[in-house]
Amino acid sequence: MGMTYFRRFRMEIDLRSPLFTPPRLPPEYQLVSWTSGLIDAHAEAKFHSFCYEIDANVFPCLGELEGCVRLMREIARRDGFLHEATWLLTHDRGPDGLDYCGTVQGVRDSEFGAIQNLGITVPHRGHGLGTHLLHRALLGFREVGLGKAYLEVTAQNTGAVKLYHRLGFRRVKTVYKAADVAYA
Repeated sequence: MGMTYFRRFRMEIDLRSPLFTPPRLPPEYQLVSWTSGLIDAHAEAKFHSFCYEIDANVFPCLGELEGCVRLMREIARRDGFLHEATWLLTHDRGPDGLDYCGTVQGVRDSEFGAIQNLGITVPHRGHGLGTHLLHRALLGFREVGLGKAYLEVTAQNTGAVKLYHRLGFRRVKTVYKAADVAYA
């Protein structure tokens, strides 16, 4: 194990300006609003979205299903937790049932909405689904009267950085997150 520092960008968006319009959600996908009974489903989607990604190094709990369950419980218990900005994405596999394929959580942080753990599982990426989840979370922040929102993204996740920028987020600060990382 060794200590390393990950560069992360804080990106913000003004919710008083017009928001981007997401592409049409394919019919086999469904956005599901928050209920406490969905903690395990959110955790499963979170785990499968992040377990092999750089953020599992930055935040080791994302690399373990039980860590994701603990994290979801902690987020849902926070004073600023906003069910209006917390969404699950499901995929209808027909007779085989549902996949939990995306998740986002929203938290009030002072006068800002804070996006937490926006993730889409690998087989479902590239269809604009993350844009849908982000849009719904931002609408939830607006619904409760917040004028700005932010998220943090690991700088090495260039695809996400470009997506957030394209959707109207602006980088306002660079922060560094220390993490113990196993070296191969």
